Amino acid sequence: MSNESGPVGVDGSAGNSSSAAPARRMPLKVWGLGAVTVAIALVLAWPHWHGQPHSAATAASTAAAAKVPVRTALVTQKDMPVVLTGIGSVVPAASVIIRTRVDGQLDQVAFKEGQDVKAGQVLARLDARTYQAQLQQVQAQRAKDEALLANAQADLQRYNELIRDEATTRQTLETQKSLVRQLQATVQNDAAQVNYAQVQLGFTTITSPITGRVGARLVDAGNIVHAADTGGLLVVNQIDPIALQFTLPQEQFQAVNRAINTGRVLTVQAQDQSSHELLATGALTLVNNQIDTTTGTITLKAYFANPEHKLWPGQTAMARLILGTVPQAVVVPNAALQRGNNGLFAYVVDAGNKAQMQPVVAGGSEAGLTVISQGLQPGQRVVTDGQYRLTPGAQVVEQATGAGPAGSAASRGQTS
Repeated sequence: MSNESGPVGVDGSAGNSSSAAPARRMPLKVWGLGAVTVAIALVLAWPHWHGQPHSAATAASTAAAAKVPVRTALVTQKDMPVVLTGIGSVVPAASVIIRTRVDGQLDQVAFKEGQDVKAGQVLARLDARTYQAQLQQVQAQRAKDEALLANAQADLQRYNELIRDEATTRQTLETQKSLVRQLQATVQNDAAQVNYAQVQLGFTTITSPITGRVGARLVDAGNIVHAADTGGLLVVNQIDPIALQFTLPQEQFQAVNRAINTGRVLTVQAQDQSSHELLATGALTLVNNQIDTTTGTITLKAYFANPEHKLWPGQTAMARLILGTVPQAVVVPNAALQRGNNGLFAYVVDAGNKAQMQPVVAGGSEAGLTVISQGLQPGQRVVTDGQYRLTPGAQVVEQATGAGPAGSAASRGQTS
């Protein structure tokens, strides 16, 4: 009986090589399947191991993003001037159109355009020969009439002596007295004519009636000028001192009137309209005697010393009328005030860094600060930048100094 089994291997096990190979590959498959299972388990377990820290970071980031970045300022107290501001026009303290008062040829122009002149300074001269001749004529007539008067007075004295001796009649004496009176009146008329001729001759020399600055020359030498001419020869403006005429709303008249009634001289500051540079400080001299019903404004005028000519006729300037001072007024920066449907308000930041709307009543404003007469107390914090993102009760965070302003394009682009 023969053995049907296959050859025996080295390890003593029977079988062929084809059945031994699968037996060696089985452990590799098992290990591969186990590795895949572990990986899947790790992936499924990861959220449970790290879920709590991830949720905390997300919540913290969300909470930080919910706070609105703002800038704030404290409500303070300080002495504040009561100031009313109006727009006005600079006008000369005096302005004179120089015209000739007699007819004649303009012989000489004795000024330069833009020149400063003194009162009484010669500006122009006319041809005076005609007026000199007229003066000489009336002077001669006066001399003639004075001689006739002297002769008549001598005759009267003789008639007075003759009447005592009854050598003449009373009628002759009275006639002589009448003649003397007539000649005295004639001499007086001659004196008036001489004075008139002297005045007319004086008008041929044209002088400045005020101290000021000459404008453009309107007539050249050689022209015939007339007293009836409307244009004049030149204009002289007094610019030191100078005046600023401005207007205020009629609603502010009572405040101005109360300040004037205290007896104080009210100070007015003239500022450049564009740069707000202080140009001059003067005093209020006029409150017009009526309110303009067309515009609802009242006109005021102030005078200023102007040695450096910072104010110029025709210039537009801001007038700041200082009525007095409010001691220890409650003030906030102008930027803190917002206007809503019910009037002015400010966002006040409370101890919990929450912004609350607070209605306020504002007074005057000066140097970037506004007086608050009602609604705020010293020491409170008010929002001065970033209000556009706020709602009542919003949580706020102070914007770091040096960062872009809250409400800038960078701030508006921030996301959580």
